Amino acid sequence: MQEVCLAIPLACLAGAVVSGLFGWKIGRVASHLVTILGVAVAFVLSVSVVLPWTVTGHTFNGSVYTWLTAGRLSLPVGFLIDPLSALMMTVVTFVSLMVHIYSIGYMRDDPGYQRFFSYISLFTFAMLMLVMANNFLQLFFGWEAVGLVSYLLIGFWHTKESAIYASLKAFLVNRVGDFGFVLGIAAIYTHFGSLDYATVFTMAPAKAASMVHMVPGTSWHLMTLICLLLFVGAMGKSAQMPLHVWLPDSMEGPTPISALIHAATMVTAGIFMVARMSPLFELSPAARSVVLVIGALTGLLMAFVAVVQNDIKRVIAYSTLSQLGYMTAALGVSAYAASIFHLVTHAFFKALLFLSAGSVIVAMHHEQDVRRMGGLRRYMPVTFICTWVGSLALAGIPPFSGFFSKDMILDAVHSAHITGAPFAYWVLTAAVFVTALYTFRMLFLVFYGEPRMDKHTREHLHESPWVITVPLVLLAIPAAVAGMLLIKPLLFGHFFGNSIVVSPGDNVLSEIGRRYHGVGPFILNAFRSPPIYLAAAGIASAWYLYIRAPRLPDIISRRFHGLYTVLTNKYGFDEFNDFVFAGGARALGRALWMVGDVQIIDGLMVGGTARLVGWVSARMRRLQSGFIYHYAFAIIAGLFLLMTFFLHV
Repeated sequence: MQEVCLAIPLACLAGAVVSGLFGWKIGRVASHLVTILGVAVAFVLSVSVVLPWTVTGHTFNGSVYTWLTAGRLSLPVGFLIDPLSALMMTVVTFVSLMVHIYSIGYMRDDPGYQRFFSYISLFTFAMLMLVMANNFLQLFFGWEAVGLVSYLLIGFWHTKESAIYASLKAFLVNRVGDFGFVLGIAAIYTHFGSLDYATVFTMAPAKAASMVHMVPGTSWHLMTLICLLLFVGAMGKSAQMPLHVWLPDSMEGPTPISALIHAATMVTAGIFMVARMSPLFELSPAARSVVLVIGALTGLLMAFVAVVQNDIKRVIAYSTLSQLGYMTAALGVSAYAASIFHLVTHAFFKALLFLSAGSVIVAMHHEQDVRRMGGLRRYMPVTFICTWVGSLALAGIPPFSGFFSKDMILDAVHSAHITGAPFAYWVLTAAVFVTALYTFRMLFLVFYGEPRMDKHTREHLHESPWVITVPLVLLAIPAAVAGMLLIKPLLFGHFFGNSIVVSPGDNVLSEIGRRYHGVGPFILNAFRSPPIYLAAAGIASAWYLYIRAPRLPDIISRRFHGLYTVLTNKYGFDEFNDFVFAGGARALGRALWMVGDVQIIDGLMVGGTARLVGWVSARMRRLQSGFIYHYAFAIIAGLFLLMTFFLHV
């Protein structure tokens, strides 16, 4: 198994190196072939070797080699292959493979073709290293590598000022989260003396009641402190409020990258990390309450913003933020398996929606404003059907995959007894209506009604080539059926085994499992609760507002201008960050320059020293007058002083 573990990430790395270093020599076709081959090998090995091996109850936890030893500190590179990591490896490699194939058509005319394929293959390698890690050092390596490559991909079109700004914004915001993350790892090493998962998880119960003194006179629960610091890192990577601001701007990158970042790689890293750290989070109800409330608020507030977005990619981006809120809330109520279940289904339908949007963008000659589209269902039937599948899954309509995972999260939050659970349930339930509204608003504006594009664009509209539509169809299949197939094994079949730890008193999924009697009864039971009716109401509202009475949205936006402005300004997070943090940093820099550099260093230390020497020299020069009587007077004065103070009678 060690050889297989090595082959999976290294196959992706090899493709990235060949395409990146030798792409100029081997050409475009060879560049995409070698990277696709690498990811395909990783996917085949994951789904045919690793996943079945872990399903039968096997795990692998071992070091490949020791990177560094310093005293008692040993820093190895190793892999932990269990059901959780095997499932993540399968999802990551499958979605990445679809994105690689899709990119052949989408990036066809881009001058950075080889570089793009090198980056996305390297991105896959970094994510695999993260999910396969068996220690915090390797986790941190994959964590930072994912952030670095995302910076390169978001700013891929580096001649666009907006892309440069977006990549820098993503990099800096994630550094804020990563600062908390590395502090959490440092706290773990300080109190556990190890960075190995197994060692830390084994020792954790013994330290459940430990307290630490951060500030004199105050004490913190050790596990709460560690979990909150780790969650700060998850807030950055998985874009939870208030560290969510980088994710919508990441749309400046090419659409395949949007799909890869939002569906299966970077934004899911924080969700996976918290699930992997379940033995620690289970020891801190306070930390889980924080996770729950932040996730719920992100789920609803970001859904509201999606309603007023007109860029097709930004609508889906804010949808990602909202769905990540659902996953985070599930983590807060110890429903780790439900969170991972939604992560898996979301990976399929969100990648499908992004790639469908890319298909529309290509057909529209890179127009992204939904107000300039309309009527595309007649020209792009495959993209139209795939978008319908993705939209139904996102809205949570049975029997599509998103229905099962989202409904399970709502059930888990409703059944939880942790602080904040009632608030989170009603917030997330309200988000169901908003999700259906913005999803079908996008679908109706793009594919229904009269065409609103210019005449030239309309005359050249046609379905995208097979290299784009085939990945859409292959993603539409799991987006439609994955929920039905996976709900029992992932949630009620003990699939995750010991890879996820849940305290008996917090095991809400166990309680729900006693009421589960199959897919059919589960769907029928959903009609007894509000979410499915709210989703239907959201779809009906979108139809009425954007098909039946298309002038009504403008009237509503004018009537509720204040609320509309708040939403279009995204609650002012960007303005606040620009004014307080960016503006504050610039003001501090100017102050350090004017006071520290100009006045203190140049004015006082450098210029002041020169002036002092000049002043002393000017006065000392007067002692050298050249007159003999001055010198004679000085000699007499000196003799007098010597005789007065040094001669004793």
